Amino acid sequence: MIPVQTLTVRDTLVTVWERFAGAVTSFHSVKDAIDILLVAMLVYALIISLRRSQSIQILKGLALLVVFYLIVNVFEMNASKFILQRVFGNILVILVVIFSGEIRQILERVGHRNLSLHALFTSRGDNREDVYNMINDVCRACSDMSRDHIGSLMVFQRRSYLGDLTKKAVKLDSLVSEDMLESVFFPNAALHDGAIVIDGNRIVAARCIVPLQNEKEVTEHVGTRHRAAIEISRTSDAVAVVTSEETGIISIAVEGRLERGLTDADLRQRLVDLLVETTPEAQTKKAKSIFRRNKRSGGDEDA
Repeated sequence: MIPVQTLTVRDTLVTVWERFAGAVTSFHSVKDAIDILLVAMLVYALIISLRRSQSIQILKGLALLVVFYLIVNVFEMNASKFILQRVFGNILVILVVIFSGEIRQILERVGHRNLSLHALFTSRGDNREDVYNMINDVCRACSDMSRDHIGSLMVFQRRSYLGDLTKKAVKLDSLVSEDMLESVFFPNAALHDGAIVIDGNRIVAARCIVPLQNEKEVTEHVGTRHRAAIEISRTSDAVAVVTSEETGIISIAVEGRLERGLTDADLRQRLVDLLVETTPEAQTKKAKSIFRRNKRSGGDEDA
């Protein structure tokens, strides 16, 4: 049985090589180069969109399924092969269902009246001046709410798409301003409960409910808003800012870690670092460094 299996793999590799060689020899310079460039641009746009999405984990699962399918074919596992053939026979429909949110985002950018290549390959709110203005408004609003002990939770979208979080929320699409933020979180206001999601310099949605994990080490020390901030920063690359209703303390959650007791200046610098200035790798390294420093200092815990 082993020689037959080796022969099958060798024949497969030879067939792939022959097809590749045939494609190279039939290449027509200008037309095929443009065709390849267009396909590459579309694939790159899709990859950029998927990287901002939590669905990237599903894509990794599909890749593992493809590897499993290849192994099943090599070893002639007929039952598994039959099932996987039916799955991959409807793969186009499956992909459309799984990545419907990302496809919609790309089509929205394509249909935008100010369409450009930059708009296709980037998310909205990439203008640094707009983001700086947004950060200033957020910091002023957090300072006021901290002083008045008004609870709030703001989630800043980065590369991970937060469509699942905003799906059942109240859609706003409003420019971030100090007055708007304080109006949303004003006690007993209609949109006070839950979180708001900010993308670039705009409020995407309000009354967003973050599903919580029942983790003992978290529930013993912090309240619901802080738990939600930790959870959303753990399951995505989003940044969450919290003001405590009980103590007025300002906190920020990054990579599943909570930094407590921030001043207005601290918050402004952290948001600039995380949303504007540095690469994701440098952001994560700096966040871990600050978390370790805060842990060593042993700051107070509020509920």
